[in-house]
Amino acid sequence: MTDSRLILPGASLGRRGFVASGAALLAVPLAPLNAFAQTAAAPPATAVIDVDKARAEPIPIAIPVLGSTGGPADKLARDIAMVITNNLARSGLFRPLDPAQFAGEGPEAGAPNFQNWKAAGVQALVTGKVESQGGDKVRVEFRLWDVLPQAQIQGTAYTTTLSNWRRIAHIISDVIYERLLGEKGYFDTRVVYIAGTGPRDRRIKRLAIMDQDGENNRFLTDGGFLALTPRFHPTRDQIVFMSYARNRPRVYLFDLGTAHQQLLGEFEGMTLSPRFTPDGNGVVMAQTGNGGSDIYVVDLATMRPRRLTDSGGAIDVSPCFSPDGTQIVFNSDRGGDQQLYLMNADGSGAKRISYGAGRYATPVWSPRGDLIAFTRISGENFAIGVMHPDGTGERILSESYYVEGPTFAPNGRVIMFWRETPATDARGRGFSAKLVSIDITGFNERAVQTPTDASDPAWSPLLS
Repeated sequence: MTDSRLILPGASLGRRGFVASGAALLAVPLAPLNAFAQTAAAPPATAVIDVDKARAEPIPIAIPVLGSTGGPADKLARDIAMVITNNLARSGLFRPLDPAQFAGEGPEAGAPNFQNWKAAGVQALVTGKVESQGGDKVRVEFRLWDVLPQAQIQGTAYTTTLSNWRRIAHIISDVIYERLLGEKGYFDTRVVYIAGTGPRDRRIKRLAIMDQDGENNRFLTDGGFLALTPRFHPTRDQIVFMSYARNRPRVYLFDLGTAHQQLLGEFEGMTLSPRFTPDGNGVVMAQTGNGGSDIYVVDLATMRPRRLTDSGGAIDVSPCFSPDGTQIVFNSDRGGDQQLYLMNADGSGAKRISYGAGRYATPVWSPRGDLIAFTRISGENFAIGVMHPDGTGERILSESYYVEGPTFAPNGRVIMFWRETPATDARGRGFSAKLVSIDITGFNERAVQTPTDASDPAWSPLLS
């Protein structure tokens, strides 16, 4: 299996490359190929637009099968083009053309025949080729073309191992997304979640991880204990999560490279709802005691906890730092009902920010710092929504019988959460729990495929 810690760069966008597990991943920029000269006096139309426009009018893009040198490269050329196509289509911001529309167009070694692509309604075009380098090495060349001004806007060649081809496809997808929409992509990422199996009343819940498109799924724990609320470290291949080992909720660290699991300190009460601090040097979490729960930060170097709230018997849980580390959002019933509160990183200045109809839970800060996502419960109705950090601009994105646990993609554009369906009898028949993704504006809601029931998703940072 490919080492997921390996970073594959796209040099012309400033990504960094390095060597891990003995497998080098290299990226070099490609010089632009000659294209037709522009003769129009006015600036040409372009496929490069903003996200708002793409949401209303997805960018028509052609992604033909890449050229290849035969052998294993033939299949990789098809598979890479398909993964790129699927990534862009799922975003809702691109409209990949049906391959049947350009079946007569073979892989192009030089500048494309722009007139043919323009006549087919294409605004952006992907070309490239896959070459076997001997042994398990492969070189993937990729070019992105803006059809209307007849210009190459990206060219990069990647060299890596055959088993790493899917990461190349995700990174190319990110490059396309960024060059055409002007903001970072999110395809070269993973999602950690809780995989649920077995009867509803005897549920086995295991830590699981997959690529953001549902591929490369694997289980991290064996189901011998209940696992909940996993969260990624901001820079290391590490997860923090809650476990009911020996029937007591405790917070654990899990190393993805070694599968080593470590208890996060010995605390008198239960420990729950953990998240890493933005710098990765600590974990913020809740600890029960005196009939309530308070929020603590645990320094990972010393394992010493620092108390941030003194609830006096109220329940303070689900803390999440702002990206700049200066504030924490959490939910609390200190005012008599479960609401969202904001406080400074040292625990001072707590103030309520949620005032909609219902109770609020599971707040999480956008990586951009501009939004807080949450779960809202009103009667028997559950909803996923977002608001500004000062509590203004609340918008509900999705409502259902039961939805919970939003997590942001690293570019802040997409939210993932989980949805449950009700059981039809006491034994739990008919129950299901599935992951769902949605744009922060509430459009493009999609199911995320997993091999089992799934809950508690958490999105990783970009791998590259």
